[in-house]
Amino acid sequence: MKRISTWNARTILVVAAVIWAAAAAKRGGAELSAAECREERRVGINACKSVLYGRMPSPACCERVRDSHVECVCPVITPKLAALVDIPRAIRLIEGCGRKVPRHFTCGSITTP
Repeated sequence: MKRISTWNARTILVVAAVIWAAAAAKRGGAELSAAECREERRVGINACKSVLYGRMPSPACCERVRDSHVECVCPVITPKLAALVDIPRAIRLIEGCGRKVPRHFTCGSITTP
């Protein structure tokens, strides 16, 4: 298994935190392959990098938020990565993309308040 660098892990985590609520709304439908999930995460990370630098999500990032699949995002959120998430900020970012954050939704090792 390939080791994820700290920067990439944080990037994945921020992007995952931004998209977990949107992903919850996309349950159902055809399952994606492992390669399709990797590609979805890669595209999401690239679209949402600016969030790591304190900026609001771009229109491209918000589009990724709306199009992401929970089955691709949630499995990569380990307890170690979840410890790095600022949940209130993540909720603000998600809501800034026009999505409602479900209460008590669990995604990997994160549960919303």
